[in-house]
Formats: sequence, C-alpha cells, structure tokens
Amino acid sequence: MSTPPKVRPLRYARKQYWNEAEMSWYERAYLPEVFKGLAITTGVFLRNMFKWVTGRRGAVTTYYPEEKRKDFAPRNRGKHILTQRPDGSPQCIACNMCATVCPAKVIEIEPGFDPNDPAHPKYPVRFEIDYSRCVFCGLCVEACPEDAIRMQEDVPNLVSDNRYDMWLTMDEMLTWRPQSDVAKPYPPKPVPLSVGESVRRGRDRSTP
Repeated sequence: MSTPPKVRPLRYARKQYWNEAEMSWYERAYLPEVFKGLAITTGVFLRNMFKWVTGRRGAVTTYYPEEKRKDFAPRNRGKHILTQRPDGSPQCIACNMCATVCPAKVIEIEPGFDPNDPAHPKYPVRFEIDYSRCVFCGLCVEACPEDAIRMQEDVPNLVSDNRYDMWLTMDEMLTWRPQSDVAKPYPPKPVPLSVGESVRRGRDRSTP
C-alpha cells in the first residue's frame, strides 16, 4: 500500500504596502549602521569622561534621591497638595469628584459632616492618595470644582521598600508647601445672631 505524498503548507504571503520602503544594499548590510551607533555612543562617553576627569560635570545626571532636578517644567505634574481655607482647614468639600475621575482609583476620601457650616457642611475626615499606583495624570486637579487639590512641579519622594509607606496623607498635603490662594474663595461662616437682633432684622425686612 503506497503512502500518500506529504502536502507542504503554503507559505504565508505577507501583504505588500504601496509605500513600503526599499532598503539599499548599504542598509541591508546592517554592520555599517551598527558601527555608526557605536561611534556615537563612544564619542559621548569619552567626551563626558574627559569633563569628569578635568573637574567639570559631564552629562546632566541626577543621582535621585540624593539629588533632585532644579529645572522642572512649570506645568510638571508632581506631588499633590491640598489648598487651605483662611482658618487653615482644607478647601476640599469631600465631593469625591477627584476620586471618581481618577483612572487608577488611588484616591480615598472619608467625608464628615459639620452642621455649623451651612455653605458646605461636608468636609474630608481622611484624604489619602496611594502613590504606588498613581499615574500623575492630573485629572483630579481638573475635576475639582473648589480648587482644593493641586500638583506641584516637584516630584515626591517615592523611594521605599514598603508600598504602605507610599500613601500620601491629608496632613502632609496640607503642611507641605501650604497654599491658600484659591481661585474660588470659601464663603465665611455666618455669625450667629442674638434673638433681639434676629427679630429686629425681621421687622426691617417686613417694613415696606
């Protein structure tokens, strides 16, 4: 009984694009480009090494965390801070908009209730950010309706061997570079009136 002949699978025909680049023999050789890249790397290395040997600083290398860069961009998204009201309390009203818009879900807010504050009775009892998962996108700053959270250009100290130490607490966000120049000033609490003063104001309003 004769065995059937083996059928070889058809070779996959890759799609040919109309703008596909054609490599020259020089580019197909690869070795000239490899030696060119090695020459550039060696030149940069020797130039910076000569600067170090002669007492000058070579490449702009920051030895983090011992050193920190001084040329951060003005809009660099770095460490978070919470702005303050005139009395020193956080400007935050615990609306959870920043925690809702956060794509990494790293913001945790525990709201409290202050019956003596008729403007915004909610306030944050706990406000924490998990820097081990934060992506520094800045959406929390854009979503805040009270200008309560900002991001400084400086980077936080993220060096730690324990991820639980990378939680940024509300106390640190209030005391590290405190700021109170909010774009939306918090309304002051009303002064409680005495019974006589309240009756007098009521009569004045009712008088035509």
